[in-house]
Amino acid sequence: MKQIIIAISGFHGVGKSTVSKYISEKYGLKRVSSGELFRRIASERGVSLEELSKIAEKDHSIDKYIDELMRKECSVGGCVGDGLLSGWMLKDIADIKIWLKSPLSVRVRRIAEREGRDYDEVYKETVLREDSEVKRFKEIYGIDVLDLSIYDYVIDTSKLSLEGLYKVADLIIEEYFKLRG
Repeated sequence: MKQIIIAISGFHGVGKSTVSKYISEKYGLKRVSSGELFRRIASERGVSLEELSKIAEKDHSIDKYIDELMRKECSVGGCVGDGLLSGWMLKDIADIKIWLKSPLSVRVRRIAEREGRDYDEVYKETVLREDSEVKRFKEIYGIDVLDLSIYDYVIDTSKLSLEGLYKVADLIIEEYFKLRG
């Protein structure tokens, strides 16, 4: 278990942080979250996520720093990385790559409820942020984040309860170890 590397990817509000925290705690793995790193950088600079996204469109060092940290921290094993690009950043070393998805309206509702914010405001911010990320990652790395062919599993989190999602994650990890012997 200590050597496994798991990548949890997907757009905002799909449950990446929730699932990666669960896996990290249950299986004793280090957790690296690109979203938390991005939020920390925004806070340190005193800007909103939307503003940092605009800055990152011109200053690629922000994304490169986050992505390199993800690769470095997880490359030693015993790690779950979560973020929109974690599947791509850990593509060659991850044992399990999972893409979580959910309709935009569900994701925005989750974010708005979690942060106690207005749905329409979160909708606008989420669409702008995701458009910026899709554009940036294509420009920086040549990655089409909508290409899900690298993932071992694609899971619609709007179709499962939280407990159901945890069961699916456990099943995937347990089956990985059964096959590995």
